[in-house]
Amino acid sequence: MPDRTPGMHLILDSVSKTYDLHGKAIKVLQDVSLEIEPGSRVAIVGPSGSGKSTILSLLGMLDRPTSGRVLHNGADLRTQREDVIDEFRNRHIGFVFQFHHLLPEFTALENVMMPAIIGGQSMDEARAGANNLLEAVGLAARALHRPGELSGGEQQRVALARALILSPKLVLADEPTGNLDPETGKAIHDLMLMVNSEFDTTLVVATHNRELAELMPRRIDLAELLVEGGIE
Repeated sequence: MPDRTPGMHLILDSVSKTYDLHGKAIKVLQDVSLEIEPGSRVAIVGPSGSGKSTILSLLGMLDRPTSGRVLHNGADLRTQREDVIDEFRNRHIGFVFQFHHLLPEFTALENVMMPAIIGGQSMDEARAGANNLLEAVGLAARALHRPGELSGGEQQRVALARALILSPKLVLADEPTGNLDPETGKAIHDLMLMVNSEFDTTLVVATHNRELAELMPRRIDLAELLVEGGIE
């Protein structure tokens, strides 16, 4: 049964991010503030290189802000030890990327099981959960196929199932349809919206495809957000 507890509440509080590139400071975000309500569906739109992936990396705690706070259900985790952050991220956040990052030597079922096994579930429990998710995304018949035997859309469905195996309260998708044809891309977007409804996750999708972004109830134009935050 889906976990019906509320999705994650996210706040970026005056967040800035600067990278050091060969001794030169590259300012990507400056004093950006943003609130995303629990269980909401949000598209972050903007051209490639505009900082969408940086925002998702900060929300997913794959990176830390140079200044400001990133709050998950009111908690600022940036002062925690890396192992605490790693455990929180593995347990509560699911990621879907443009490039599926499936392990080619493992079957679809084994790929979906992997986060659950790392998270301490038994093989039987992980296998049962993975089978249920593959059925939910329409791939029960392809469970024993390796990624090389699946289409791009099927691989992305496996990646989405893998992201959901621990019932995360936040799903972050970075250009999840960037390598797919328009029809398959829309099917993946529809599937993510179904996941949001069925699992009550908070869903944040970064995309440069404004047509697909229109399918989301809330859209944030990153260019406008950065101007508001102080970058002209």
